[in-house]
Amino acid sequence: MARSILVSGAGIAGPALACRLGRTGFSVTVVERAPALRRGGQAVDFRGPVHMRVLREMGLFEALAERRTHMGALQFVDARGRVVFTLPPSFAGGELEIERGDLVDVLFQKSRDSAEYVFGDSIASIAQDGGGVDVTFERERPRRFDLVVGADGLHSRVRALAFGEERRYVRHHGHSVATFRMPNLLGLERRGLVYSEPGRAVVVSSTRNVEEAVVMLVFTPSNEPLRTRFTGMGWEVPRLLPYLDGASDLYTDTISRVDVDGLSRGRVVLLGDAGYGATIGGQGTGVAVVAAYVLAGELAREADHARAFARYEATIAGYARGCQATARHMGPFFAPRSRAAIALRNAMYRALTSRPLAGVFERMTASAASDVTLPTYV
Repeated sequence: MARSILVSGAGIAGPALACRLGRTGFSVTVVERAPALRRGGQAVDFRGPVHMRVLREMGLFEALAERRTHMGALQFVDARGRVVFTLPPSFAGGELEIERGDLVDVLFQKSRDSAEYVFGDSIASIAQDGGGVDVTFERERPRRFDLVVGADGLHSRVRALAFGEERRYVRHHGHSVATFRMPNLLGLERRGLVYSEPGRAVVVSSTRNVEEAVVMLVFTPSNEPLRTRFTGMGWEVPRLLPYLDGASDLYTDTISRVDVDGLSRGRVVLLGDAGYGATIGGQGTGVAVVAAYVLAGELAREADHARAFARYEATIAGYARGCQATARHMGPFFAPRSRAAIALRNAMYRALTSRPLAGVFERMTASAASDVTLPTYV
């Protein structure tokens, strides 16, 4: 039975797996390229009975609930700041929303005593045989493990080494995204505002810390610098853009999804965004934690890693694809390419969030998150 496991990535999926595996007698090492935990990013959410069950069984629910954002509505506004339509709190926040940094901290605190964490390093090469995996690192000495888990995100190094180059698996959906933090100039209190113009949108929200706001920029590809891409927009955008220049936590990426032909190669397996991620809109956080719960459970009850990997994939693959399905619509949803498309979006969501259809809308946002039958693990 495999006992030593190397996990690449200390974001969400990796520490979630370490939380579960460390209690069942495995020797877990988590290696992370960054010099410390990455605590920034957008708020993330959990929704539906599957997510709630997993959080409770992993002993995470109470700690996360203490830090929940209690986020309110997401309002779409026009250039004069008038509300065009409002999405209910459950649309973006689900049943339990938490800032990503808080979730990372809880997972780390829950796993640090049962797992070894190595920061400021990454995997350089992987060579596997019938008995294990020889791993070299960028900085640390080479080591041998029974199994390697790639939980290192959309642009996974483990996936590139064991499965092949990124272009075979990452599909770009035609928009990009950037996020950064700034002072809460708009005085938001646990709510968000969205302003769209053709091919670009600005989302501003404030959650638990009312002194701070998180800005998300959504845009169609351009050769222009990011600041230039948003210069000339209306509403409050001119007040926000100066904070982009000095943002120390600026994150940018394409809005993409990962599709792999099988989640394992021998003794290497993919978890979370590395195997079935989407940049935004694919419920990646909830899927990652559920998948970590399943992978840990299968490894704990099955001596043969190949059979454990197969059962993990059989349980998770279809579920993850269902959650990913909405990701390709996120760019056009926030930043439609034309004024006509913006008007159509506004009319459609005004109808969906009206009182007669409110129940239907709630079910739409939660159904994919619950579309999986989980085994019972001891």
